[in-house]
Amino acid sequence: MERPIIHSVTLDRDACKGCINCIKRCPTEAIRVRDGKAAIISERCVDCGECIRICPHHAKRAVSDPLDVLERYAYSIALPPPSLYAQFNNLDDPDMVLAGLLQLGFDSVFEVSRAAELISEATRRLLQEGSLPRPVISSACPAVTRLICVRFPQLIGHVLPLLSPMELAARMAKAEAAQKTGLAPEQIGCVFITPCPAKVSAVRAPLGSEKSAVDAAVAVKDVYPKLLGAMKKVAHVDYLAGAGRIGLGWGESGGEAAGLMVTERYLAADGVENVIRVLSDLEDEKYPNLDFVELNACAGGCVGGVLQVENPYIAKAKMKHLRRTMPVSLNHLTEASAGLVHWDKALAYNPVMELGATNSERFARYARMEELTAALPGLDCGSCGAPTCEALAEDIVRGTARLDDCTVLMRRRMEAVLRALGKDGTT
Repeated sequence: MERPIIHSVTLDRDACKGCINCIKRCPTEAIRVRDGKAAIISERCVDCGECIRICPHHAKRAVSDPLDVLERYAYSIALPPPSLYAQFNNLDDPDMVLAGLLQLGFDSVFEVSRAAELISEATRRLLQEGSLPRPVISSACPAVTRLICVRFPQLIGHVLPLLSPMELAARMAKAEAAQKTGLAPEQIGCVFITPCPAKVSAVRAPLGSEKSAVDAAVAVKDVYPKLLGAMKKVAHVDYLAGAGRIGLGWGESGGEAAGLMVTERYLAADGVENVIRVLSDLEDEKYPNLDFVELNACAGGCVGGVLQVENPYIAKAKMKHLRRTMPVSLNHLTEASAGLVHWDKALAYNPVMELGATNSERFARYARMEELTAALPGLDCGSCGAPTCEALAEDIVRGTARLDDCTVLMRRRMEAVLRALGKDGTT
């Protein structure tokens, strides 16, 4: 089992009104409503942020680092993702954003899109070698990767064994900074400007590596207003941007897959509900002819992250405008960078949804769960605090709920009692 995750998604119990919006949208059924308040089952949460998006009372929040975290380091590096550029109006030059980050106090910037182009090239090589089982599933979205580890263990072997662009960018940026400044790695801080809570959690509990080279993750929505002001103060813009259309394309759904350029047999899906449908079909081997699958938990891709400020569809239009005059790619694998892109730790199945430690225990509990599910009304109304009747049955088997929690059954029993009393009263 994976080590415990320090989650970015948290619950403000004071703000929670006990509605059931969140339990219906959670892809791993990680939320219950008990005693009038929501509760997050930590080991099931993948930090996709859907509960943040759907909660009308803003009781779900993402915890990220404050911008002043850069002051902890002798040398600080900003890691802007491709989707950051799409948050600004009338932006024709990424250099303006990068110069603004320097104005905010960062000592240097390293675009994540640079690393994305290297991951694209490494993926192309692996696809051409034919050494990976088809279809290969992108490992770029940590929410999707964790979802696979929790709900779709049969697909773990299909996940692309390459670092995320964020992680690769941090490793490369630290190496460059250490060579430039002579500072020790622990004196250099890499700060990712994150569009979503899943990437905050990926910094704290990384996938594919023992320890992340990213030292902090600051939300786009927290940086954006300060960055706007800083960009207005920029007097001189150097040539800081170093990525082309392929790198920037990673900011929106389909960009990673389109940048491979070695196959047209790919699929790109975004939005966690669509992702689950695709993963279910992949588990059933419904797409045998696909080479590559790109999945993003957020609608529209990273531009649709819950920590962004711009409408994702408008952001996608801005991204296309920005990419129109760029070269295809400005970064290529070298012998040194090719040795950095691979995982140093394999993915592992996280059996948090298993019903027991042994097969016999699991079979017995599953049989009991089926009996309970059949006894429940099958309305999936959520009034019991679980998302479905099957989920309530599972909770009962696990000992965290009772059959009496079903308000529909309770009402039917009360009606039966009242009818019986009424009949007795007439005789």
